[in-house]
Amino acid sequence: MADNVITVWGLCKSYKKQEVLHDFSLTVECGHICGLIGPNGAGKTTIMKILAGLFFQTKGELELFGSSENLDDSRARMSFMIEQPIIAGSMTARQNLEYIRYLRGYPDEKRIDEILELVGLANTGKKRANKFSLGMKQRLGIGMALLPKPEIMVLDEPVNGLDPEGIVEVRQLIKRMQEEWGVTVLISSHLLSELSELCTDFSIISHGELIENLSREELLVKCRGHIALQTDDINKTAAVLEDKLQISDYKVIHGEEIHIFERLGDIPHISKTLTDSGLVITKLNEEGQNLEDYYLEKVGGRNE
Repeated sequence: MADNVITVWGLCKSYKKQEVLHDFSLTVECGHICGLIGPNGAGKTTIMKILAGLFFQTKGELELFGSSENLDDSRARMSFMIEQPIIAGSMTARQNLEYIRYLRGYPDEKRIDEILELVGLANTGKKRANKFSLGMKQRLGIGMALLPKPEIMVLDEPVNGLDPEGIVEVRQLIKRMQEEWGVTVLISSHLLSELSELCTDFSIISHGELIENLSREELLVKCRGHIALQTDDINKTAAVLEDKLQISDYKVIHGEEIHIFERLGDIPHISKTLTDSGLVITKLNEEGQNLEDYYLEKVGGRNE
């Protein structure tokens, strides 16, 4: 499979005389979770509908799985949940999945049991979907999209309207899809803090224009994320960081706390090295500006 499974560049879309997308570009790598972030009306759903073939761009190019040809064949390897899941409320979770299985021509009936277990709906029995909570409906919608074993899933606002518990459930489900099943995910949301917990890559969009594409690692650097560290001996800690961990990008704050600006994903190793050196750690966690703060800083006065 191509390293880049979705590539769009110079994408424009106009309705009558109003341009809702302008020169938008995006690359999604295989196995990544890419977050398309921006407020309602930014153009996120329009981008996803173009990817699904529901809309056609006014200008620009689109590649799926490394090719701009036979896009409908490529879309057969994808699943989409745009705006909201289409669920038959009079049917059970299993019956909804059976319908999708017939519709997509997927032969393996056992797949339904796998999906029900994965999305946490295995015990809903004969309960009709119109009696489900919003979180259950969202998880069923994701399960319906996941049933035909797509290589890419495009999810439009899957946590919209959910309570905190429902948001966590959907986030965990998406992570399992990526980690256990190798599904590449393009997800949009205006709940920016949720994407910071989930995504490997981000595309910031405002009023139909791309503001910035960046990886999670780049975001942490740009937000000046850091590891906040306190121990029983701050001077010895600084020496251990430099001598044993080769960390030089740090700052001592008020003589009692160290902020480390590199190796942000290496907290367990840092902790072990400090402990093995005889230091007592009283604080060790990742801090810094979050995605929402960064987004607001980037878009400035662009949004109403």
